[in-house]
Amino acid sequence: MTILSGWAARGRALFGDNKGPWGAPPGGGGNEPPSGGDPSGPWSEPPKRRSTGGPNPVTSLDEFLKRSRGRLGGGPGGGFSFGGRPSGSLLMWGLIGFVVLWFLFTTVHSISGQERGVVTRFGRFSHTLSPGVSFTLPAPIDQVQKVNVEDIREVNLGSAAEETLMLTGDQNLIDIAYQVRWNIRDPERYLYELAQPDETITQVAESAMRQVISQVGLQDAMGVARGEIETRVRDEMQQTLDAYRAGVVIQGVAIRQADPPAAVNEAFKEVTAAQQKAQSEVNNANSYALQLRQIAEGEATAFDKVYEQYRLAPEVTKRRLYYETMERVLRNVDKTVVETPGVTPYLPLGEMRRPAPRAGAQ
Repeated sequence: MTILSGWAARGRALFGDNKGPWGAPPGGGGNEPPSGGDPSGPWSEPPKRRSTGGPNPVTSLDEFLKRSRGRLGGGPGGGFSFGGRPSGSLLMWGLIGFVVLWFLFTTVHSISGQERGVVTRFGRFSHTLSPGVSFTLPAPIDQVQKVNVEDIREVNLGSAAEETLMLTGDQNLIDIAYQVRWNIRDPERYLYELAQPDETITQVAESAMRQVISQVGLQDAMGVARGEIETRVRDEMQQTLDAYRAGVVIQGVAIRQADPPAAVNEAFKEVTAAQQKAQSEVNNANSYALQLRQIAEGEATAFDKVYEQYRLAPEVTKRRLYYETMERVLRNVDKTVVETPGVTPYLPLGEMRRPAPRAGAQ
């Protein structure tokens, strides 16, 4: 097809006008060579000329660069392209893909079961997302912050390296270490009501513990009243944090250590050991007294019952008491039965029950 098109163009050039082989003559003749007219050759192609060093010379370097751009797919404007397409199309498709990904990642949100999503619109709280898949406006219009509301968090106050001294109700010092467990109840309040919620919880815990310890004695704080102290501290913290609108729940307070100051700890242990020993002796005495009291009460109850029977039948009761008394007295002694008017031999049953004496003893 290219060859046929070329031959057709040449035929039109020869027969479609009065031009000669060197173009149209100035005077209309066809046999005179042109003078200053169209410089085209016989096939309408300009003759090749040498470079005269004009203002726009064509060098071999320019030709090499043009050929290189052609091999690399350079367009008419000189820009880089891929697969024959201009570079503007590639940038446009890349921008469209970026916008689509950005839209998907900032509008679709997956919230797990233990999380809540706090949505802010233009920096202001809007609403809270429940667990599941939720949709919002794209960023930066809507921003979503995920908060774990079921994670139990801990605050440890006081340790072996840090001495936390508090004043008890009986004017003694105690070194106490304890742990506070809490979790988030309202994510929006936890994030936006307090500037530093974790630091606030720590300070409230220390304040509540000092307040409760100042109302109990040293011995109570070290042992018998620990459970009560923990409950009171938890309730006091919850009441204070609710007043601050902190959006947290205090799960519990656990006292891990309650000792006197380190400087007097050894002496205090000795005093405590002596007090425990004294208390043990007192407990033993109380136990013995209780035992004697129970025995006396039992005997008194038995006497009351005998007296009631005596009142009903005095003679029979007297004889019964006599027989029982004689039985207890004569049970372990040798007996000889004597009847009037003389002594009657009897079978020594008591001697037969006794063990035979040893030879050495005889």
